[in-house]
Amino acid sequence: MAKLYFYYASMNAGKSTTLLQADFNYRERGMHTMLWTAKLDDRSDNAAIESRIGLGADAHRYAAETDIWTEVMAAHGEKPINCVLVDEAQFLSKEQVWQCARLADEGGIPVLCYGLRTDFQGELFPGSAALLGIADTLVELKAVCHCGKKASMNLRVDADGKAVKAGAQTEIGGNDRYVALCRKHFSEALNG
Repeated sequence: MAKLYFYYASMNAGKSTTLLQADFNYRERGMHTMLWTAKLDDRSDNAAIESRIGLGADAHRYAAETDIWTEVMAAHGEKPINCVLVDEAQFLSKEQVWQCARLADEGGIPVLCYGLRTDFQGELFPGSAALLGIADTLVELKAVCHCGKKASMNLRVDADGKAVKAGAQTEIGGNDRYVALCRKHFSEALNG
């Protein structure tokens, strides 16, 4: 029975690396995968999905209007898809999360989603909230705060490294814009 998985973490926990390793494992066994990532994340010039350690792969890009169920099933009709892997899953809409669940339930295709749980203010992303609610399996990947504790929060910083306390929920960036922190240091940075 296929399942919907949600692998979640703060920044720098290796979500994209883990996705790319899972993709490699399927392909190494002669199976076919379909990779997806958010269209709005256009940081890379080389690959649609790219990890900080230099691994990368091309992927389909979803936008708010993308019907993932329809696109995956059309591809599946041409060549069987053994697994769908979704990076930046926090940007999925609630409807797209249900489409991913349908791929597992009706299509028989495992769907592995990887993404942030919360934004820079500690609020759930819509896609993450839906995945936390309906995924068959939840897996927390670990990142490390500068103090050595588990980093579970994402602090947005400005050019001077100061905490950004307000703004749009979505702002694409890497280590130049976000720092993974434990809850204690996240709170101190926001309230300090």
